[in-house]
Amino acid sequence: MSKAVFLNDHGGPEGFVLKAHDLPPPGFGQIQLRHHAIGLNFIDIYQRKGLYPVELPAILGSEAAGVVDAVGEGVSGFKPGDRAACLHSSGAYAERANGAATLCAKIPDGVSDEAAAAIFLKGLTAEMLVRQVYPLKAGETCLVHAAAGGVGTLLCQWAKHIGARVIGVVGAAEKESVARDNGADEVIVRTQTDNIASEVRRLTGGNGVEVVYDSVGEATFEASLDSLALRGHMVTFGNASGPVPAVSPLELMRRGSLTLTRPSLFHYATPDRLPAMAAALFDMVAKGALKPKIERSFPLGDVADAHRLLESGKSAGAIVLTL
Repeated sequence: MSKAVFLNDHGGPEGFVLKAHDLPPPGFGQIQLRHHAIGLNFIDIYQRKGLYPVELPAILGSEAAGVVDAVGEGVSGFKPGDRAACLHSSGAYAERANGAATLCAKIPDGVSDEAAAAIFLKGLTAEMLVRQVYPLKAGETCLVHAAAGGVGTLLCQWAKHIGARVIGVVGAAEKESVARDNGADEVIVRTQTDNIASEVRRLTGGNGVEVVYDSVGEATFEASLDSLALRGHMVTFGNASGPVPAVSPLELMRRGSLTLTRPSLFHYATPDRLPAMAAALFDMVAKGALKPKIERSFPLGDVADAHRLLESGKSAGAIVLTL
């Protein structure tokens, strides 16, 4: 019998408990993955706190990488022994998990399980943001919040590879070098300015940026809107500081005919689209255009400490659980 981390109560990380988990065989269309590494994401924190409600007790976790142990009926393209990465709506905080084969991808040679777990959900998120939600073009300027974080570093790298100009925003001075090392042309430190938007305007000759990728949420939403150029695109995809306030469509018009979108990866990484997204992601890793940085690894049983680090805002790069 394998083990899994269960969340018994919404709230702090003290609600996690590691215990035995009676996992059934994979069902129709599923593979069973024996995890070697599990990626942490802010959605895990939202679910733990109850911002994104889950039925308790719950096994959290949205991405993992390892080896296929078993294949359910109706599955093609996977066999026991294959290395694979998998997206989960939940259930990854475990030694083994069953997942839909259509949300999994084989890990190519040259990409480690730890790197795949660190980059799969975050990297697919970056792919979604710069290639689908707002197809970023060479010569355009983007503003990336949390530019030293797990998704933010990948966004900076991908945007720079495309040929865009990248303005990164970080929460502390010690993270400035991280953002620059990952492709940010200029970096704004939130604790060193009273007005992010005015800094963006200064850096862009008063024009603003074509697109903002904002995972911070409430604390930066107004500044993000104020940083946009005429007909700019506001992409809010996270709530690290809390959910964003309501905004009137007329307010978007008043600010310059802006567009506002709030995408979810699971609405983009659908079975018909995920293979191409994963192929693009792993190709970027293989050719060195994307270089996932693992900030720290924790044993599965220390998931509470991993959550505390992720939530502290003091990490730069991805956090993974290893088995």
